[in-house]
Amino acid sequence: MQFNKFINFFFVILKKSISKRLLLIIAKILIFKSRNFYKIITSLDKAEVKIYSQNGEDGIIDYINNSLGLTNFNFVEIGVGDYSEANTRYLYESYYPKGLIIDNIDNFYKKVKKNTNLWKGDLRVLNTSVTSENINNILETNCGFEIDLFSLDIDGIDYWILKELRPQISKVFIAEYNPIFGDKLQVTVPNLNNFNRQDYHYSCLCFGMSLKALVNLMDEKGYYFLGTNRLKNNAFFISKYFDRTKYFPKIIINNLEYYTNNNFRESRDANGNLNYLSKDKALVNIYDCEVVDLSNDNFKIKKIRDFFNIY
Repeated sequence: MQFNKFINFFFVILKKSISKRLLLIIAKILIFKSRNFYKIITSLDKAEVKIYSQNGEDGIIDYINNSLGLTNFNFVEIGVGDYSEANTRYLYESYYPKGLIIDNIDNFYKKVKKNTNLWKGDLRVLNTSVTSENINNILETNCGFEIDLFSLDIDGIDYWILKELRPQISKVFIAEYNPIFGDKLQVTVPNLNNFNRQDYHYSCLCFGMSLKALVNLMDEKGYYFLGTNRLKNNAFFISKYFDRTKYFPKIIINNLEYYTNNNFRESRDANGNLNYLSKDKALVNIYDCEVVDLSNDNFKIKKIRDFFNIY
């Protein structure tokens, strides 16, 4: 989709030179224009448009919502930083729905308030650490609305939090996964309090869950896998309430290997500097990291090297 590539380049330039209000007006025009291509899209990454999202999730979300015919856009997003780049910000800026955003950073509320107009919608800003023990209480206390879209990205114990959520908690679900784990392993990092990916391994590469673990768990939760973004680190799901073949007849679901064959290189050395390891070398670098084997009910902790019979 050359048009979408043009949009993404266009916004990189615009963000540096125009007001937030004008940027949003132009964003809406271009998003609406990109809808002309929705009926011929065969994979989610072709719908990417980056406005406020970190990669191109804004366009993918609009494509999914539009294809499903959704008219409400209430959301929960866990892991948003200062909300300058987030999966739900375009929804909030465009429709001002009810939303709950959660992160655990200094001056979180103040930073979010600087980046968006809190008075225009019902955006609830919660500064706290989310765990598998408190997630449901957090939602019960702070989310008194039906959730249309749920986004989870905390670079850590995402699997264990997701495991505690009730089935079909939202119509659309976005979850981060770790492509370094590949397509064969069904693993996640252990359910540790205050998990920090850099503390767990200096490379910052041993975090989250494998795509296979995510897809299997989401299937149990009542969701269809729809695909991933181009960077291949965010997976998109829709509730089985919808007939996937009816609403997305042209979308091709590839094998999981396709969605873990990524090229981004964010590894760091022992001194915390980027060293740009390719994927094969990155996996070797974390062979001694401990992960939970989810392939059976034992949930046994193993080292990554154990899966490859390397001693």
